[in-house]
Amino acid sequence: MAEAPTGAANADTEAVPDAERETVEQERSEIREFVKGLSADDIKSGGWFTKLCAQAMSSYTAKVDWQYFQERYEGVPPDGIVDQRIKMAARYAAIEGGLSAGAYTAAVVSTLGSLGGASPATVPAAVATMMVDVAYTTRLQLRLAYDIAVLYQVPLNLSDPDDLWKLIRVAFTIKSGEAVREGVTKAVPAIVRPLIKRFYSGEVLTAAKALPVVGKHLLQKNVIKIGIPLVGVPLAVMLNRYTTLVAGRHAQAVFRNEARVIEVAEGLSKRSRHPQSMLWVAWLVIRANRKIADDEALLMRHLVRLVREQHQVVDDDLARLVDIDPAEVWRRLDAEPGDLSDLIEAANQVAAVDGDVNARERAVISELRDRCHQG
Repeated sequence: MAEAPTGAANADTEAVPDAERETVEQERSEIREFVKGLSADDIKSGGWFTKLCAQAMSSYTAKVDWQYFQERYEGVPPDGIVDQRIKMAARYAAIEGGLSAGAYTAAVVSTLGSLGGASPATVPAAVATMMVDVAYTTRLQLRLAYDIAVLYQVPLNLSDPDDLWKLIRVAFTIKSGEAVREGVTKAVPAIVRPLIKRFYSGEVLTAAKALPVVGKHLLQKNVIKIGIPLVGVPLAVMLNRYTTLVAGRHAQAVFRNEARVIEVAEGLSKRSRHPQSMLWVAWLVIRANRKIADDEALLMRHLVRLVREQHQVVDDDLARLVDIDPAEVWRRLDAEPGDLSDLIEAANQVAAVDGDVNARERAVISELRDRCHQG
C-alpha cells in the first residue's frame, strides 16, 4: 500500500494517540484475514456482507450487553456513553481511511467493473485493500448501532431475521435516506457537505432483506471514495469519519426514540388499574384518524407485551380485531369499577407519543373523559 502523502491529511492523523492507532491496526489485521477469504464473486455479488455479518456479530453480541457498558462507564447516563462511542467510532473510521487511501486509484474503479471468477486469487491487491476499508467501516458501523441499541436497552435478538434486518437498516440508514440526507448538513462541516450528500444520494434500499443486496448497495456507496480522482487521503479520511458520525447519530435518534416509547409503555402498564381496558382505549385512540404512525405501532406492541408480563392479561378479542367499534370500548368501560382516571391519563399519553395530538384524537379523549366521569 502506498504511503499517505504529507500535508493536510497527515496533519489530520498525526495527533492520533498511539493506542487508538494500534487498535485500528489490530482490527484491520482481523478484517484483512477476512478479506483474504473472499472471492471476486463474493465482492461483485455482495455476498461478502452476509459473511461479514456472521463474522462481525456472533462473538461480539455474546460479550457486549448493558452490563458490559455499566462496568466501563459506571453511573454515566446512556446519552453520555452513546456520544462518546459515536465520536470514538468516527475517529477510528478516519484513521482507517487514511491507512487504506493508497488503494484508491483510477485503476481500482475499472478493476471493480471487470472482476470475475470465484477464486480469492483472482482479486487484485488494490481491490483487496479497498475491501479492507469497506469491510472495516461496515463492521464498525454495524457494531456501533448495536452498542447504541444496547445502551438504550432496546431489545434486539440477532438470531431473529426481523431484528437483524432492523439493525442493518438503522446502521446503514436504509429506507431512511431522504431523512438522513437532510440531517447530514447539521452534523458535518460545510466544506464536507457536498461529498457527504453524494455519498447518501442515489437509490435507497426500501424492502429487500437479502443481505447480498445490502452488500452491493454498500460497495456502490463507497465507490465515491475512489470515483473522484486526485483527492486521495483527505477524502478517505473525511468520508470515513463523517459517514460514521452520521450513521451513529442516525442510530442514536432511532434507538433513543424507541427507548422513549418503551419508557412510556412501561409507565402506563405500571400505573394502570385497568390494564385490559387500557389496551382497548389505547387502540381506540391510535385508530382515531385511521392511520397508524410508527411510534404508535411500537407503543402498542410494547403495551401488549408489558400487560401480558406484568398483569398476566392476554386479550384474544383485541388480538383478532379488525375494526374497532367505539361502542364496544364504552361498553367495556361501563363494566369497570372504581376510578377510571388512569384511562384518561393513558389516552393522553398514547395520543402524544407521535407528536402533537390531532383533532380526532382529542375528540376521542373528550368523550372518554365524559364517560369516565359519568361512571
